[in-house]
Amino acid sequence: MSVVKINVLTVPAEQRETLEKRFVSRAHAVENSDGFEWFELLRPVEGTDSYLVYTRWRDEASFQAWMEGPMKAAHQGAGEGGERPKPAASGSTLWSFDVVQQAAPKTA
Repeated sequence: MSVVKINVLTVPAEQRETLEKRFVSRAHAVENSDGFEWFELLRPVEGTDSYLVYTRWRDEASFQAWMEGPMKAAHQGAGEGGERPKPAASGSTLWSFDVVQQAAPKTA
């Protein structure tokens, strides 16, 4: 079955809009990657300053190939004026999971 990677980003309140705009500008950067299955950016509602970046992959090798290729290139790019923009997140932790069971809505 698939693997899930959740990147937990600590984002100060004043950087939330910046983070979300950056994800919008790179919205299609992952979609054509081999083995990619799903993406969600989850904004905290209450009680935390952590955003969750949820991605689902066919297997670990697909995720690693994306990390070493398209993701690495996207994060090394320069912003306006040729400089790398300051990170919007003040911290990051990667959680990894194997999907052992799943369900989808039943069709009528």
